[in-house]
Amino acid sequence: MEYVQERVTTLHDLTDPTPTAPTDRASVVVPMTEREYAGLAPDRVLSELERVDPARVVVPLRAAPDRVADFHDWLTEYDLSLSVIWCNGPRLERLLDDHDLDGDFGKGRDVWLGIGQALDREFVVVHDADTKSYSRTDVARLLYPLSEGNDFSKGYYARVENGRLYGRLFRLFFVPLVRALGADRDAPVLRYLEAFRYALAGEFAATTELAERLRTQRSWGLEVGTLGDAFEYAGFEGSAQVDLGTYEHDHRAVSGPTGLSDMSQHVAAALFRVVVDHGIDPDYDALPDRYREAARSLVRSYELDAGFNGLDYDRAGELDQVETYAAAIEPPGPDRRLPAWIDAPVSPSAVAEAADADLEAAR
Repeated sequence: MEYVQERVTTLHDLTDPTPTAPTDRASVVVPMTEREYAGLAPDRVLSELERVDPARVVVPLRAAPDRVADFHDWLTEYDLSLSVIWCNGPRLERLLDDHDLDGDFGKGRDVWLGIGQALDREFVVVHDADTKSYSRTDVARLLYPLSEGNDFSKGYYARVENGRLYGRLFRLFFVPLVRALGADRDAPVLRYLEAFRYALAGEFAATTELAERLRTQRSWGLEVGTLGDAFEYAGFEGSAQVDLGTYEHDHRAVSGPTGLSDMSQHVAAALFRVVVDHGIDPDYDALPDRYREAARSLVRSYELDAGFNGLDYDRAGELDQVETYAAAIEPPGPDRRLPAWIDAPVSPSAVAEAADADLEAAR
């Protein structure tokens, strides 16, 4: 048990708290894909949310047309004030295309659509649906700092399962890359990013005023981009991170189209856009070697920590991942972030109208 503060306010799980929080003034956005249909983890999440009883639950759903009706019917079995947005419905896609907002899609685009539907409440909470250990206290914990005057809060947790350390993309890529970027500069945005104990966690809460200003990454990298915008709007004083305990998530392979290697490219691009937005010009030629040096030092630390706790640790495998991730360090390319809702050329009500028509047609 520890209670050390970081550069952002850090709220610790010292007494297994369920703080009083304004859940009745919050929308909870839970993105899903068709693989979540009737699964044990999403069932737990939705059942726990029934006990939270937030003002609204928004499910941005990405699914094939022949799966949408059954998925929607399953979701409506839960006693929730529910809104479902079929993110790849034909009318919605035409609407977005008409406003030059279609194109690449992924989790970030889905969350952006969900946030648009959540802006009629005072607070917005976003979290994943694949958390096997999800607890209803998570929503209250994320909202508590906002009820006390903060604008942004982010969850953090331990990723220890099956006798080994997980959270590999964060441990082996994001952390050493941020350290490598800060090797010869003292930039406030880098100090901010480094202060979060699990910067790639998908769980966060924000005031509506902040949420409507998020320029969302279309795919992976959503979490890093969110931190960049939170730094700009809330800064150190308006941000907090909240201990959510130990999380059990689905695990991804390193290779493959949705593996950690592919994700690392999106995370790197999002990170570089954040730092460029705040006046840092990365040296992309020198950065890979700086990253490797920082990552190898951390591998030694993780190995020692694993041994101390009696956990298995594959040093060679983790060093191989470092080499794989190093290939993702390159200029980010064109900026395809979605616009902040406060500046978007389409309204949330227009999105809702198109999404409702898509769902009606699919059923």
